[in-house]
Amino acid sequence: MPLPLDVRRLGRQPYEPVWRAMQAFTDARGPDTADELWLLEHDPVFTLGQAGKPEHVLAPGEIPVVHVDRGGQVTYHGSGQIMAYTLFDLRRMKIGVRELVNRIEQAVIDTLDTWNIVAIRRDGAPGIYVGDAKIAALGLRVRRGCSFHGLAFNVAMDLQPFHRINPCGYEGLAVTQVLDLGGPGSLSAVETVLVGELARQFGLTPRYSDAQSPFLSIGDAPRVAQSA
Repeated sequence: MPLPLDVRRLGRQPYEPVWRAMQAFTDARGPDTADELWLLEHDPVFTLGQAGKPEHVLAPGEIPVVHVDRGGQVTYHGSGQIMAYTLFDLRRMKIGVRELVNRIEQAVIDTLDTWNIVAIRRDGAPGIYVGDAKIAALGLRVRRGCSFHGLAFNVAMDLQPFHRINPCGYEGLAVTQVLDLGGPGSLSAVETVLVGELARQFGLTPRYSDAQSPFLSIGDAPRVAQSA
C-alpha cells in the first residue's frame, strides 16, 4: 500500500521561519513520521547555498540575502513562484540524493508537458530548462537520511530580480516561467499537477491538510498569496 504524503499549502511566508521549521521537522521526525510536501510562496529574498559565492550576488538592493544550509549557489524567491519543499525520508524510500533529484526533475518535466512545454535537464546543472532558459531550480539538504529544502518553480512572477544575481552561479543565465511559455498563470493550477506528478514519482498518496505545520510559528496564520 502506498505511503501517505501530507501536503500543506502554507500561502505566502517570510523565508527564515519556514527554513527553521523545516530543520525542526527533520530533527524531530522518527521512522514512522509521514513524509510532507510544503507548498508556498516567499516574500522577496535571495538565498545563497552552503558553498555559495557572494560574488554571484551582484546588486541585491532592498532584497535581503540569506545564507542557508542547502546545496547550490544563489537564487531568487518571490511571489508567483511555487516553492515545493520535499520533506522526505530517503532511507525509507531506499533512494539516494541523485535519485531524489532525478525524480523531482522528472515531476517538473511531466508537469510542464501538461501544457505542451518541452523541458529538459542539463548535465552538471541541476534544475529544469526550456531551451536555454531555466524554469525551475533545485537546492536540497539531507540530514539523518531525510531531505528538506527542495524546488523553486517559476510560474507567474517578476523575473527582474534574477538580473541582480548570477542565477545558480551562472553569469548571464536566462530565466523563464510557465506563463511566458503559454501555460497558466495560476499557481494553484500548476500546483495541482505538480503534486500529482511528485506523488507518482515517489509512490506516495497525497492527502491535503489545512493545518499549519506545528513547527512553523510566525505569530499569524499563513498569508494568502497575491498572485493569480
